[in-house]
Amino acid sequence: MGRLLKLVFILLVLGFIGLVGFAYLGDLSPVRNEVKQPVTLNTDSGG
Repeated sequence: MGRLLKLVFILLVLGFIGLVGFAYLGDLSPVRNEVKQPVTLNTDSGG
């Protein structure tokens, strides 16, 4: 039982290290594109 807990603990530590490494080294920035869309405003204030 002790070996199983040690294995689970080691896997948790390695997973945490991998997550931190991916957060720092992985390119998580979004792709930015300029979007231009004409907007028609209703200037008739009828009431």
